[in-house]
Amino acid sequence: MIVLADKWQDYQLIDAGNKDKLEKWKDVTLVRPDPQAIWQKSVDKRWNNYDGIYYRSEKGGGHWDFKKKLPEYWTVNYKDLIFKVSPTNFKHTGLFPEQAANWDWLTDIIHNANRQVKVLNLFAYTGGATIACSKAGAEEVVHLDAAKGMVNWAKENMILNNLEDHTIRFIVDDALKFVNREINRGHQYQIIIMDPPSYGRGPNNELWKIEDKLEELIAQAVKLLSSDCLAFLVNGYTTGFSPIALDNIMKKYLLKKYPDGKVNTVELAIPMQDSKMILPCGISGRFER
Repeated sequence: MIVLADKWQDYQLIDAGNKDKLEKWKDVTLVRPDPQAIWQKSVDKRWNNYDGIYYRSEKGGGHWDFKKKLPEYWTVNYKDLIFKVSPTNFKHTGLFPEQAANWDWLTDIIHNANRQVKVLNLFAYTGGATIACSKAGAEEVVHLDAAKGMVNWAKENMILNNLEDHTIRFIVDDALKFVNREINRGHQYQIIIMDPPSYGRGPNNELWKIEDKLEELIAQAVKLLSSDCLAFLVNGYTTGFSPIALDNIMKKYLLKKYPDGKVNTVELAIPMQDSKMILPCGISGRFER
């Protein structure tokens, strides 16, 4: 099943191809690498009218080339949400626009819960899902990421959304270690979200490889779900990571504990402007009761 993030006003995917994408973030046009755009790009003069382009290096990493001086950061809106955007050294902008489809899904679940909801957001990055859940009315959101800089960015997004009086706990930690400590503390959540990278390091240099650690993390995190849990969301960006593999792992642990629930693994995508084509943007495993 394909789920489109097609309700943006401040973001447009103009075109994609040749492993690049041409996109507009409010008034700023960027060209960034995208390994999924393996087809030939169109002959469109807008490809030459960018404000910034990111060039990958064969040795890893890369660099930006800007045609004009951009502000250090600017903001974009998605419905009633506001987010800080800024080009980083690793090609990212601090926001994954395809995740808007999951923000909508989580918002609907919280709105319809008719009870207090606690959310755990692992690998939470700059807090897109954190802000969406808190603004939707979650009683508490625990936001965890191994990178202190990303957690600070998420705090800025909290302030932009005037959520200082909401209960959001910001934690810099290794996800699996934190989950195991939460199990020992007896804490429970109605919604758990995780957005694990393909490869990474924790704050104390803990090694993370998604194919080696994902099942263990899901198996442990399920223990933190309450008896009245609502949802469990796992995002996967790894190229070649099968939706069936994620579906199998989620069914193995979630449906065993909650046979009344359902698992639906979807492919996220963004429509291209003036085209019938869409850009694939990874998969999401969704569990809901």
